[in-house]
Amino acid sequence: MLNCKLFAFTLTFLFCLPIFAQTEDKATVSNQKFTLSGVISDSKNNETLIGVNLYVEETKSSINTNQYGFYSITLPQGSYTVQVSYIGFENVSKKITLDKNTRLNFNLSDSEEMLKEVIVTGTNTSTPIRKPEMSVNRLSISSIKKMPVVLGEVDVIKSLLLLPGVTNAGEGASGFNVRGGGADQNLILLDEATIFNSSHVFGFFSVFNPDAIKDLKLYKGGIPANFGGRASSVLDIYQKDGSSKSFHASGGIGLIASRILLEGPLVKNKGSFLIGGRSSYAHLFLKLSEDQKNNTAYFYDLNTKLSYKLNENNNLYLSGYFGRDVFAISKSFSNTYGNATLNLRWNHLFSDKLFTNLSLIYSDYYYGLDLDFVGFKWDSGIKNYNLKYDFKNYISDKFKLSYGLNAIYYSFNPGTIKPSNLDSGINFDQLDKKYAFEPALYVSAEQEISKRIAVTYGLRYSMFYRLGQSTVNIYENNNPVTFNADQQIYEKATPIGTEFYNKNKVIQSYNYLEPRLALSYQLNEDSSLKGSYNRMVQYLQLISNTSSPTPLDVWTPSDNFIKPQIADQVAVGYFKNFSDNMYSLDIETYYKKIQNRLDYIDGADLIANKAIEQIILNGRMRSYGLEIMFRKNEGKLNGWISYTLSKSQQQTPGRTADEIGINNGNWYNSIYDKTHNLAVTAAYKKSEKWTFGANFVLQTGQPVTYPNGQYSYSGIVVPSYGLRNENRLPAYHHLDVSATLTPTKNKDRDWKGEWVFSIYNLYNRKNAASINFRQNSDTGTNEAVRTSIFGMVPAVSYNFKF
Repeated sequence: MLNCKLFAFTLTFLFCLPIFAQTEDKATVSNQKFTLSGVISDSKNNETLIGVNLYVEETKSSINTNQYGFYSITLPQGSYTVQVSYIGFENVSKKITLDKNTRLNFNLSDSEEMLKEVIVTGTNTSTPIRKPEMSVNRLSISSIKKMPVVLGEVDVIKSLLLLPGVTNAGEGASGFNVRGGGADQNLILLDEATIFNSSHVFGFFSVFNPDAIKDLKLYKGGIPANFGGRASSVLDIYQKDGSSKSFHASGGIGLIASRILLEGPLVKNKGSFLIGGRSSYAHLFLKLSEDQKNNTAYFYDLNTKLSYKLNENNNLYLSGYFGRDVFAISKSFSNTYGNATLNLRWNHLFSDKLFTNLSLIYSDYYYGLDLDFVGFKWDSGIKNYNLKYDFKNYISDKFKLSYGLNAIYYSFNPGTIKPSNLDSGINFDQLDKKYAFEPALYVSAEQEISKRIAVTYGLRYSMFYRLGQSTVNIYENNNPVTFNADQQIYEKATPIGTEFYNKNKVIQSYNYLEPRLALSYQLNEDSSLKGSYNRMVQYLQLISNTSSPTPLDVWTPSDNFIKPQIADQVAVGYFKNFSDNMYSLDIETYYKKIQNRLDYIDGADLIANKAIEQIILNGRMRSYGLEIMFRKNEGKLNGWISYTLSKSQQQTPGRTADEIGINNGNWYNSIYDKTHNLAVTAAYKKSEKWTFGANFVLQTGQPVTYPNGQYSYSGIVVPSYGLRNENRLPAYHHLDVSATLTPTKNKDRDWKGEWVFSIYNLYNRKNAASINFRQNSDTGTNEAVRTSIFGMVPAVSYNFKF
C-alpha cells in the first residue's frame, strides 16, 4: 500500500495555499500596497500572449505574462507609467493611479512598423539581463516557418538543432540530443501532456503541426522545480487557443504533405475552437510504380482545442492531439505507431495575486508490428494519467512563489504477441504488463535580493512506486547478470525462483529531493553573470540500442533491478546586449553527470524480452562543454551564430575487482558525443514581396564502432570489433536556402498566400547515416559502404490564410 501520510499531507498542502495567499493580500493592503493584474492578448483574436513584458517606469520593475497570458505585480500606492512591449505588436504606454487592487487587461495590435522586419523570436530577442533564467531558448513559429527544411515541410524539432548545445540524433532523425544527453532524456510536453515519440516517418518530420503551435521553450539547464521526470532537458510547447472574435483558416500545400487549421468563436469573445489536420500523401506516388505499388509510408495527425471563459476569474480548456504513422512493405511487414493526448484544464484566480491551474491529462503512445512473413503481430505501448495542480503567488514585485503537485499513474505494455494467420506457428503471449505511480510536490521562489542580484530557487520532492500486478524473477545474490571469468563476457543469469505481486502492491519504491537554483548578478545595464544548478531524476527508462527513438523502442519503469537516472548539472555564463539591444552575446559553460545510465551487455536481445534486467548494467555518464551564441536582433538582416565545444562520455565499470565492465571499464564516447557543433541561421527581408533565409550546420561525426579485424571459421568470415565508439562517421554538414514570395495584392483582400521555395542540402553533401562493411562479391576484398538518406532536395509549397 502507498503511504497514506503522503495523501494527507498533499490535501493539507492544497487547502492551505489559498488561505495563505489571501492572508498575504490583507497584509499587503494594510501596508498601502496594491496589486495590478490582468491578461494580455492579441486584439485580432483574443489569443493570450506568452512572455509579454510589462515594465513600470518609476520603480524600474518588470514582469512577464505566464503561459496563459496572466500578469500580476504589487506596488506601493501611487501613480505609475506602465509600458507593455512584445515584438510584432505596438508598444502600449498607460498612466495609472494605483490606490486599490486593479484589474487591467491589455489588447495588443499588430505593429505595421515591426512587420516590415523579419522577426526571429516571438518575444524580445535581446538577452534578459536581470532575470536569473539561463540555458533557456524560445523560438517563435514565425521564425521557424522561415527556416529551410527537408522536402519543404516546416519542422519544429529540427529548428532546435540550430541552437547551441543541441544536436541531431542522426541523419533523417527527428529526435534531438541536449548537452550530450540521450533523446529519451528529453521531456517533451504538448499542452502539458507527454509526447513519447516526437517523429513522423521514422524521423523525417516532427509530430508538431506548426500552424497549431503558439509558443515553445527549451530548458537545457536551470530547469524550474515544476518540471521533473527526465535527466537532460524540457521542451514545453503550447497550442493556440483559437480566435474568439471571428472565423479564420490557414494551411499549406506541399510536395508530399498538406495541412489545414480552422479556428473561430464558440461564443463571441468568450469561447473558441481550434482544429487542425495534417497528412502526407507520398505513398500515393508509390502506387504508380509496379515495384512499389504494394508498399506504403504515410502519416496523419489532428490537433484540437476548445477554450471557454466562464468569468474574469475562471477559464476552461480542452485540448488534444492524435497522430499515427503507417509503414508497410508489400503484405509481409507493416508498422503502426503514434501518440494520443487529452488535457482538461481549469484556470482560476483565487485573488489578484494567486493564479492556479488544475489539469487532468491523458497520454498514450502505441507502437505495433505485423510481421506476416513470420506469422505474428506485436503490440506494445505506454499510457499515463496525470493530475497537476499548479499555483503562482505574486507576493510582491520582488518576490514570487510557485508551488504545486502532480501525480502520474503509468501502465506499460512491453508486448502482446499474437499469430497473424491460421498457419502461423506463433502462440499468443502477453509479456507481463507493468504499472507505476509517480507523485511529486514542488515549491519555487523568484526573488530580487538587490538591484544587481536576482535569484530563483526551489525544491522538488519526487517519489516513485513500481506496482504489481506482476511476476518478478528472483536471482542468486539478487544479480540478474553474471560474469563469465573464463570467457571474459557477461551472461544472463538463470532465475532461481519467482514472486508474484498482487495489483497495486509496491514492488520497489524510490524518493528523492531535487534542488534547483539559478542566480544572476547584473554587472551593468547591458551585461550580467549567471549561474545555475539543478538535479533531475528520471524514473522511466528507454530500452533501446539505437541513437534516437524508433518504433521498436520500449519504455520501462525503474524497479528493484533498474535504478532511476540521477542527473546533476551546473552551469555558469556571461550575457551581454550592446548597440541598443541590436546585438546579443551569450556564453555558457556546463558540467553534467548522470548516475545509473543503462548500458547493455554484448549481444543483448531487446525485443519481446521478458527479463530485460538480464541484459543491462547500470553505468554512468558525464558531459561538459562551452556554448556561444551571437545574435543580431533587429534590421532587415538578422539571425544568429551558435557554436558548441563539448564532450559526452559513458562508463560502466566492473561491479567487482574480477569483472572487466563494459569497454574494459574505461570511459568511452557516448553515441551523443559531438565535439564541434556550428550552426548559422539568417533571414533577410529584401522587400515586402521577397524574404530569403539560409541555414548552415556543421557537426563532428557520430561515434560508431568499426571492425578492426576478421577471422575465418568454417569458411565463414567473421568480423571482430574493437572498443566501443572509438570510431566516427564522417563530419556532418549541409547548407539550406529558401525564398518566400508574398504577392503584393494580398494587402487588399482577405485571402493571403505565399509561395515558399527551398533547397535542402544545396551542395548535395552525402552525409552518412551509417557505414557498413562487407566483402565484395566480385573481388573478394573488404569494402565500406556509406548509406546516405538525403542529397540535394528542392521543394516548393504554398501557404495561405483567410
